[in-house]
Amino acid sequence: MKSKLFLLLLIVSYTTFAQTNPAILTWLQNTNNTTGRYYLTGNPTPINTTTNANVQLVQYSTNFVYVKATGVPTFVTGPFATGPVSTALNNNYVLKIPLNPVVATTKTAVGNGAIAAFINGTVAYRPGDGMSYNNSDKWHSNAVYFENKGFDCAHGHPGPMTSDYHHHQNPSAFNIETVPTSSICNIYLADGLYIPNATTHGPLIGFAPDGFPIYGAYGYTNPLDASTPIKRITSSYRLRNITARTTLPDGTSAVGPTLTQMIQIAGTTGTSNQLQAVLGAYLEDFEYVPGLGDLDENNGRFCKTPEYPNGIYCYFATVDATNKPVYPYLLGKYYQGVVLGTTHATISETVTTYTPALYSANNNLDQIGLSLFPNPSSDIAVIQSYSPVVSDLKIELFDSNGKLILEDTLKQGSTMCYLNLETVYAGMYFVKISDGKNSITKKVIVLH
Repeated sequence: MKSKLFLLLLIVSYTTFAQTNPAILTWLQNTNNTTGRYYLTGNPTPINTTTNANVQLVQYSTNFVYVKATGVPTFVTGPFATGPVSTALNNNYVLKIPLNPVVATTKTAVGNGAIAAFINGTVAYRPGDGMSYNNSDKWHSNAVYFENKGFDCAHGHPGPMTSDYHHHQNPSAFNIETVPTSSICNIYLADGLYIPNATTHGPLIGFAPDGFPIYGAYGYTNPLDASTPIKRITSSYRLRNITARTTLPDGTSAVGPTLTQMIQIAGTTGTSNQLQAVLGAYLEDFEYVPGLGDLDENNGRFCKTPEYPNGIYCYFATVDATNKPVYPYLLGKYYQGVVLGTTHATISETVTTYTPALYSANNNLDQIGLSLFPNPSSDIAVIQSYSPVVSDLKIELFDSNGKLILEDTLKQGSTMCYLNLETVYAGMYFVKISDGKNSITKKVIVLH
């Protein structure tokens, strides 16, 4: 009898663990077959693909969570100014993430390709683009600098070989930055996984293959006290005070391009581009200074978060005061933990399928930062969320008599949608935002 009771308690304990572990709960599972969308240059109307977006299946064992995803987000991708493809393609990921991350005694360097996964099933890349000056493997090109014109409004683009849509930096919309770094983005195009919000703790946006979480740019002032004010979490890297590239950050002699000359970088397609070699164009232009910011060399710290109230090591997507991503953007030089995860895993153990029905997949409408702008408006009304939308939100425009005039959907894993008001008569209207169980209403004035 005692053995049966022990077994029952073990099962209950494991089930409780599975239902509370953020590495299982927080993936954005697509339960209504929403497909990916993309823009082509010059066309403001999104084009629907036939590929299901976000995450399709979450399974877990005692030590790992397995996440099946296409790598295609629900937010609208593109347009891409450069590159061989116009849209993200299905990469059939099986993401394997450790559930019990352990700090490594021997650190693993962050390499090329996918270095982490976001909660919508897309992946993150390191700052470098795989190229180096004169193929010397000394001065490595900063992708955020050299590939900037090819990013869409969510700081992402498809890779040249497998069209794997990925981010080298914070997966948020360009146009919410005070100093935009992309000329293709405007209010009709900009979207992303989330928007940095200085008033709330950054959302959990992904996981590294060592199992440690990645957070948005803001956190608690005191990392171990969740009652302290919210602040922007800062990197401990800075641009080096150099006038010529003659040494690497560790002092090793290595001649690189001068700060003023025009250099030629071979592209992945065999073409070449002439680019200005300004400071910051190469990873070795940056140096790590212990204690300069809040984070360590790996761009993380041990801290408490809303999902981990007892504390855990966390990486942060670092930005500056204008919410523009700053080096090293996501992860630093090394992983903090033992790397056991991968992006194309084979499941060879017994797993349990986790479904959103096991928890309430409702948005906290009071806390996800819903806003409506411009107001008053004569052309469009944009509904925007700061935090990732965990399930579709129904957007409805009613007149003062309660008649439904317009409707749209703010899709799971995106940050905005808009209502076209050009054919709506002038007057006062009400926008109802609901997830099927909860709703809020905002007033909007239409002018013509």
